[in-house]
Amino acid sequence: MTESPETTAELVHLDVAEGVATITLDSPANRNALSRQLVTELFEALHAADKDTSVKAVVLQATGTVFCSGADLSEAATVPMEEGTRGIVRLQRTIVALTKPVVAKVQGPVRAGGLGLVAAADIAIAADTVSFALTEVRLGLAPAAISLSILPRIDARAASRYFLTGDKFDAAEAARIGILTAAVPAASLDDEVAAITSSLLEGSPQGLRETKRLMVRGLVEHIDAGGEEMAALSARLFGSDEAREAMTAFLSRKR
Repeated sequence: MTESPETTAELVHLDVAEGVATITLDSPANRNALSRQLVTELFEALHAADKDTSVKAVVLQATGTVFCSGADLSEAATVPMEEGTRGIVRLQRTIVALTKPVVAKVQGPVRAGGLGLVAAADIAIAADTVSFALTEVRLGLAPAAISLSILPRIDARAASRYFLTGDKFDAAEAARIGILTAAVPAASLDDEVAAITSSLLEGSPQGLRETKRLMVRGLVEHIDAGGEEMAALSARLFGSDEAREAMTAFLSRKR
């Protein structure tokens, strides 16, 4: 989670080439935090990729040194988060239910809400130098909205440890507990993701669509069943005095 400067520049880019839609988070100044603008543009890019009949696979990546730092605390500390937390739920559902397979290419650290994006992807590959942390508990929050995609993926004992402590864990551990498909040497990340997308391109559009639908049916139902409750819980916690004090202190330390 991090602070975000005001900006009107495009924060998400969509490029389509040779059957692959590459969606790039490009807000390095705030460590690719999930600001309202970034989330809105990410929705637009995902929907555009889904509608494009030339696209067979989607790669979600980021610029800068951080993949995603989670919620934009400069927004969360000053405005009600009801719509924002519902947006995070919808964003995970959109990735999960997209008719094209989504590959997360993780080049840098992932914190808090960013783990929801990684867990929602069908395949997630990270450089072995990447660290992860569910830091919400240290700010008077809970990883409620992102639990919808994370908890069905990971080992229950690992969830207890990392949800409750907020401790960092490395990419090898993320792969072991189910957050990632694989952790690879940083120098090999591009090649590994290219190899996976090449294999996906061997599939037929119908085969990819229906196989993915078969695999994510239970996860979509899980998100639909718990989405409103988890969004409401997240919004309530963000609006609490305890969380606002913790976020304000965090932002003061970052300045």
